[in-house]
Amino acid sequence: MEKLNTRVLIIDDEEMVRDNIEEILIPQRKEKNKKVDDALDLLFDEEEKPEKPVVDNKQFPDFRVDKAYNGQIGLEKVSEAVENGDPYAVIFLDMRMPGWDGLETAKRIRLVDGKVEIIIVTAYSDHSIDQIVKEAGRNVGYHVKPYNSEEILQLATKAVNDYNKLRNLEDLIATTGRITIGETQLNSLLQNIFDQLARYIGTENAVMGMMREEEELDLLFEVGNVEDSLNREALLKMIRVARHNSESIVQNDNVVLALLQDYPVFALLKPNETLKTEKIYLLQLFIQNATHAIQNAHLQEELLRKEKLSAAGNALGMLMHDLRTPIKNIPQITDMLRADGANEELLGLLDQSSRQASEILDDFLDFVREAPIKKEKVLLDNLIKEAIKLTNNRRDLSKIHFDLQEKEAVYLQGDASKIKRMIMNILSNAGDALLDFNIPNPTIKIECSNDGNFHRITIRDNGPGIPPTVLSKIFQPFTTEGKADGTGLGLTIVKQYVDAHGGNIHAFNDNGAVFDIRLPLWKD
Repeated sequence: MEKLNTRVLIIDDEEMVRDNIEEILIPQRKEKNKKVDDALDLLFDEEEKPEKPVVDNKQFPDFRVDKAYNGQIGLEKVSEAVENGDPYAVIFLDMRMPGWDGLETAKRIRLVDGKVEIIIVTAYSDHSIDQIVKEAGRNVGYHVKPYNSEEILQLATKAVNDYNKLRNLEDLIATTGRITIGETQLNSLLQNIFDQLARYIGTENAVMGMMREEEELDLLFEVGNVEDSLNREALLKMIRVARHNSESIVQNDNVVLALLQDYPVFALLKPNETLKTEKIYLLQLFIQNATHAIQNAHLQEELLRKEKLSAAGNALGMLMHDLRTPIKNIPQITDMLRADGANEELLGLLDQSSRQASEILDDFLDFVREAPIKKEKVLLDNLIKEAIKLTNNRRDLSKIHFDLQEKEAVYLQGDASKIKRMIMNILSNAGDALLDFNIPNPTIKIECSNDGNFHRITIRDNGPGIPPTVLSKIFQPFTTEGKADGTGLGLTIVKQYVDAHGGNIHAFNDNGAVFDIRLPLWKD
């Protein structure tokens, strides 16, 4: 909000209490009364009294104060303020009053203004705190008389801040629901959402993550220093519980989870602190609208990507199809030149360039066409060995050690050529990274294991890992970094093939790059 709402209403049947709270909140009146007291002391020659400690009001808001001597008058003032578009932020409310008591007054005020923060100041415990919260809402404070100036100032300041945070969040909810952005602006949106959530919850320790898979959580943003103290397994368990129960907010001890699609936010509260019901309700609304904004960003980027690909495919598809034949004829020409005793080194370079050009053409045409896959019985072990052999032929990877750990014969249900191609593309990327960065003892490890009705293929290397700027969009088309001959389509093809098989894939870093693929097993 551009301007802080600092309106305060004091409802108490004792004039002295009303005036006293007003004097505490408005320093000008307090100073004026002090001068009157000093004059009276001089006039009647009273003994000098010890001065009361003066509270520095500069650190507190400039409160605007109104007063009412009973619940009925207080309700009229609240109704009038709401109608005029200038509602109260805080109400100090006495419990024992003629006519309506404090609880009855609070209940009636809630029918007119459910957002105002109410602080009950009383010397009597006519009602339990649980009853007050149940009937008047969680945004109700409770303070026992007698009080001092500092306590009233702190209570009023905290209540004003809470009220304005809630109103800011309401505005942000409305704004977020209208946001339409592209993927390139998604990080800014996520950062803003995270900052607003942390500020609204009132925490100094929070993190936002991104779910890769059910068991993988990458941290994106952080407030405070909590990453090292987080129990990843406990956080993942909270996410699973929230998804199972279709909940966007989960509280567990002093940890609050706000689940925005695949972007969970974890906030640490102070011990024994919980979120008020109204805050949870608004937080849920905000999360729903923020999730829609994130989905809109992904959807808009996907539509834009398809438009670009469609235009590129129409323009280049025929051209590349025509180029494909002469490029694929180059190996036949080099074989003929070898027979005539031509320079083998130059012919080898020519073969390598032709293979690379042919792969680029195949990748692009396969991606644009989105050809359907076959569903056949495929022996995985043979495909992996062929992929390793073909990858070695593409570039001299003899320095790299391929560690294949396939314990038994496994049959997949899919398209042999496409499964082989996806493994080749990952191996090729890993090999390029290991050689380009001169990694000592370069190794690519391939592990296979059953996972229910799926088979898990994990390919990991001991290279530098995937750059953070690439990791979040690694399967998007034309994403490449640090590769002079990369097209940015290799891993997009992999993702397309995996999805077409009904499997899933995700990438992460663990002492090198790791690609985890799950493909369906063959069913007799």
